[in-house]
Formats: sequence, C-alpha cells, structure tokens
Amino acid sequence: MEYRRLGASGLQVPALSFGAGTFGGQGPLFGAWGQTDAREARRLIDICLEAGVTLFDTADVYSNGASEEVLGAAITGRRDRVIISTKTSLPLGDGPDEAGSSRSRLIRACEAALRRLGTDYIDLLQLHAFDAGTPVEEVLATLDDLVRAGKIRYVGVSNFSGWQVMKSLAAADRHGWPRYVAHQVYYSLVGRDYEWELMPLGLDQGVGALVWSPLGWGRLTGKIRRGQPLPQGSRLHETAGFGPPVDDDHLFRVVDALDGIANETGKTIPQIAINWLLQRPTVSSVIIGARNEEQLRQNLGAVGWTLTPDQLTRLDAASAVTAPYPYFPYRRQEGFARLNPPAV
Repeated sequence: MEYRRLGASGLQVPALSFGAGTFGGQGPLFGAWGQTDAREARRLIDICLEAGVTLFDTADVYSNGASEEVLGAAITGRRDRVIISTKTSLPLGDGPDEAGSSRSRLIRACEAALRRLGTDYIDLLQLHAFDAGTPVEEVLATLDDLVRAGKIRYVGVSNFSGWQVMKSLAAADRHGWPRYVAHQVYYSLVGRDYEWELMPLGLDQGVGALVWSPLGWGRLTGKIRRGQPLPQGSRLHETAGFGPPVDDDHLFRVVDALDGIANETGKTIPQIAINWLLQRPTVSSVIIGARNEEQLRQNLGAVGWTLTPDQLTRLDAASAVTAPYPYFPYRRQEGFARLNPPAV
C-alpha cells in the first residue's frame, strides 16, 4: 500500500481508505448501503489492515451513530493500528442544537463520537457541511480548543465550496488556529466538478482530497449497461435520489472507455476507475466501501499497478465536460490559460 501526506500535514494516510457507511444499516439511505454488524466489520477491518488500509472513515449521521458504534467495537484492542476519521454538522434531529457547527454542538458531537467509537481521541474530525449560521471564527476557535484538549488531532471539511474553505483558512491563519488539511469530496470519472475550483485551491493551500463515492454513486460497477434496466440488486433503486445526478449518455461514454481498458489490462471497471483517481493531483486517499469480503478484495485490487499515459488520456477524454463560467475560458482560450493554467 502506498502512503501519502494528508494535504500539507504530517499525517500519512493510505492511498485507499475504508468508508464505514455500510456499518449499522439504519434508515432508508444507509440501510440500502449495507447492514454490517460488529462481527462482520471486524473481518473487513482484518482484511484492510492486512492490505495496509489503516484509515477508516465514518460520521455521526451514518445510521444515526450506529456506524461509529460498530466501527468502535470492531477496532477494540487495536486502536493504535488505525486512523479514525469521522464527521459532524449534519442534522441528527429536529431540535435547534441538533445540527450545525456551533460551539455547543461541536463539543457535544465530539464527546458523543468519542463514546460511540470507544476511544479518547479522533485522528481527523471533519465538518460534514458548511454551517452558514455560525461564524467561522466560532467554529475554528472551538476546533482549536478540542485539538489543545487532545480530543482531536487534525481537522478537515467535507462538501464545502471554494470560498467557504478559503474564508476558513484565512481566519485560521489570522488567529493561529488549526488549518483544514483535508477536504472530503465527491470526485469520479462521471463527476469531475471538483477539478474546477476545489482542486486548484487544494494545490495552492495544501488541502488534501479524501474522495467519496469514487464509483459515481454506484454507477461505475460495470453492471449498469446501455439499453439495459438497472440490475435487480442495485442500491440505485433506493438511493439514486440521494446522490449526484449523471447524464446517461455521459455515463455510457465513460463505461465504453472503461470497457476497452479493462480488456487491455485484465482489471475490473471499478479498479480502473479508482486507479484513475489515484493519479489525480491533490488526491490523498480514495475511500472505498464494501458490503462484503468479495467487494472489498475487488476494490483493493485498484492499487499496485498504474494506468498508462495513453489509457489516462482516453479516460480523460471520455469523461470530459465543458467547464462552467468562469472556468471555461481558462480551458478553451490560450491567453487565459497562459495566465492561469488548469491544474489537470
């Protein structure tokens, strides 16, 4: 397993990490993802550790805390061998203090996560969404207190826009508070919006990407084909409305390119899609999920080999879309590109 720096921090993380969204299995979204209990989770974690996957990502909103509980039970006795990443800020209830990133909410959420995980510190705490109602200074000062108290070691965000990340980093620099070193983002061959603004920001500011849904919300499994209905067991039947939309023509153009490279390499479509991500700028780790041992071992096969430059070019071309304003001039006009060349 390759290890990479998480952004500009000193924390080294594996190129592949494991997402525990399938642990617990409660509610319409997470129940469709999987219902892994502590015994099954322990086996999956055994396989991960054997392969060098040491980073495990969860969130308090995953199955209403059950994911953290299952992960905590599964790592009992080997806390020093794993890196725990969890997230908070999304609503856990309808009460006024059950959502967001206020000082009181962050402190309570951190304490609750520590209890559920059965640990006394969290390696990486990420804000799951931007809270427009709480000043960034309040958020960062609270995170600074939690770092100083030894309850969290690094801080990051997820699903932020560029200006939200940059405003927070500027405030952190101004006051000497911890900087966000990670941004957990959606990025895939059928979802490349990350490249327009967030990737250049990550390069400039030392913010590493932790990629969620690298298979385009389950669309790049190799099982979804042009002119065919969704497979009966596809989770998209229940979860499509929760995830990023994908145009069918775009999806099948990408799948065609993946098919060609699969025939050349003997690798599966998911393995190729993940390997492509691992060669993109700013990507510190790609988060893989699995409902069972077979899926996990298949995804682990995405490392240990490299796509050729020609194969990368073909995937880039098949997955390319027109950048939105104000980014398209820098992609299409030489004068603009000379002043600010694209990150990729």
